[in-house]
Amino acid sequence: MNQDTPAVVRVVASARTWIEGDAVQQLEATARLPGMRAAIGMPDLHPGKGSPIGAAFLCERQLYPHLVGNDIGCGMGLWRTDLLRRKLKRDRWADRLEDLDAAWDGDIAGALGGLAASEHDASLGTIGGGNHFAELQAVERVDDAAALAAIGLVPEQLCLLVHSGSRGLGESILRAHVDAFAAAGLKDDSAAAAEYMARHDHAVAWARVNRAVIAGRFAAAIGAELVRLLDVCHNSVEALPGTPCCWLHRKGAAPSTQGPVVIPGSRGSFSYLVEPLPRDDAGLSLAHGAGRKWKRGDTKARLKDRYRPADLVQTALGSRVICEDRELLYEEAPEAYKDIDSVIAALLEAGLCRVIAVLRPVITYKTRRR
Repeated sequence: MNQDTPAVVRVVASARTWIEGDAVQQLEATARLPGMRAAIGMPDLHPGKGSPIGAAFLCERQLYPHLVGNDIGCGMGLWRTDLLRRKLKRDRWADRLEDLDAAWDGDIAGALGGLAASEHDASLGTIGGGNHFAELQAVERVDDAAALAAIGLVPEQLCLLVHSGSRGLGESILRAHVDAFAAAGLKDDSAAAAEYMARHDHAVAWARVNRAVIAGRFAAAIGAELVRLLDVCHNSVEALPGTPCCWLHRKGAAPSTQGPVVIPGSRGSFSYLVEPLPRDDAGLSLAHGAGRKWKRGDTKARLKDRYRPADLVQTALGSRVICEDRELLYEEAPEAYKDIDSVIAALLEAGLCRVIAVLRPVITYKTRRR
């Protein structure tokens, strides 16, 4: 590619999509990085630390670790449980979900299998802060029964969605890069790039195991058996299929090339299980969630006069929220997020996916620790 050719900048949006000007400016600034071929914002695009969240970036012969971020491997895993919706015991199960934030007392080495040990393995099986969660869900609506059956999800049975990543491991990898190179990229044939990719791939695999251990801890607490249905990473970089010199960075963008994807809303709204329709002009990606509408630091001031903490542990959909950190309870309030229905509508309008089913929250676990 001629280096003088400007990168393509695109935002997937509809008339209903609200996207901050700051996020678009960050997207455009990122598109000017050396080697950049395309910068594509999803409908959940929102400002991040220097570069936007909810975007895919295609770059030629350059890796940019800061475009992946500190939570390498963060993603969504979905499991089918053997619990029946008609036998729902919401409050009893919620009370059994005690301190999942404590260190897991299971076989860490066994869970990691052949993955190399790291100094962050003690945090395996913990959810983390921010917007991470484990959520028991019910199938609210089925749009494609055949596709739902092919995935293995049974409408009468509850499912478990886990959103978490590589915890301190990903942070340490980004920190090491920043200490050595600041925000500069890496030539893809350099020794530094090879080292970063080896550590990146380890963190992606570690995060997948982490979600599985979290799911197992949640299920054990409520007496459920699990079958994993899917696990999709939305913070990563990979060589573009068929074009090894091009690198596709995703920061808060789900791949559209790995089968069905769950796109969650806020803790007080529905999640969507969708079948991607991959398109090159959308960076082979989809939105990864609703996307923040308000900055974390602004949310409590906006809501503290409207809601007491007790008001925020029950949602309009009848679900329970387990979050004993009051600051986080406000920061993650449904009002702080964009409308998931408008995000999905923009994806549908752009021809990027079709809806398989809609999932209703039952119990959302964030933290028992203040």
